[in-house]
Amino acid sequence: MINISNWKDKIINGNVRVAIPIMTHPGIEMIGETIQNAVQHGEVHAKAIARLNEVFPVAATTVMMDLTLEAEAFGCKIEFPENDMPHIIGRLVNNTEEIENLKVPDLFAGRMQEYLKANRLTVLDTSDKPVFAGTIGPFSLAGRLYDISELMMACYTTPEATFCLLQKCTEFILNYCRELKTIGCSGVVIAEPAAGLLSNEDCEQFSSEYIKQIVDELQDETFLIILHNCGNKGHCTDAMLYTGANAYHFGNAIDMVETLEKCPADKLVMGNVDPVGIIKLRSAGEVKAYVTDLLNKTSTFKNFVLSSGCDLPPHVPTENITAFFEALNEFNQLR
Repeated sequence: MINISNWKDKIINGNVRVAIPIMTHPGIEMIGETIQNAVQHGEVHAKAIARLNEVFPVAATTVMMDLTLEAEAFGCKIEFPENDMPHIIGRLVNNTEEIENLKVPDLFAGRMQEYLKANRLTVLDTSDKPVFAGTIGPFSLAGRLYDISELMMACYTTPEATFCLLQKCTEFILNYCRELKTIGCSGVVIAEPAAGLLSNEDCEQFSSEYIKQIVDELQDETFLIILHNCGNKGHCTDAMLYTGANAYHFGNAIDMVETLEKCPADKLVMGNVDPVGIIKLRSAGEVKAYVTDLLNKTSTFKNFVLSSGCDLPPHVPTENITAFFEALNEFNQLR
């Protein structure tokens, strides 16, 4: 088992910049599979990840961000397009009584076992680097169960019911993360984009307090919590730091240098190349130039890890991902 604390310290104390883009879709396309099969079958999912690990020099392997997985386990209806990510249909709970009666599912609900299988197979296939699983954050999950607009209002109109829902979401996510740790994952990326809609104070109260429960129980020398919030525009970074996670992943809405200046030097700070506007839609030369510029701007921050701002979407040109890593390689050669 990898000592993830030593791995983190080695990155911070080393002279080589590393990259951990969040990506699975390019691997699905490389093995000739559909998104529908990958999100429903752990073997397909794991093969896609293994293919990416063979082709690109990632510093850690990441499992897909599927923000419908946990909501489906609670009972949400899901649509599965062939070549797009699953979508939630409607809402699951509508009022305080339904929240109170909502049962926390076990890890056999929905597709949970398939995602555990994908992680387990990836761990077995990967011995030279960490495997980071993925899960949704408590506030983002609550927003999918209750409807995010309704949840935003409920934070002020029925806060006790909101706290009840958030605690149930946290209990389930914590159970999932415990199992991910047991099967050998080196950490988990907690995706909490909906919390970016909140003020810093509200983000701390309705999101960070719950993520902190997960951090306090599970984060140790073998398991790293990476908090992702691509909805943060810089206004709730303090709330993210309050969780005590040892790594933070930011989207392209923030200024990376300003964010690095705010974050502790002993925490990994990851980001934040726009996965659509840059990596998917620009030419390979433009991607390389953008990444090079970002690396130069952040060169004095030893805790910076180059990454995409979020999960890479389907149909990203392979040459653009190659250009991303070429920029990194050339930057490291000049150090």
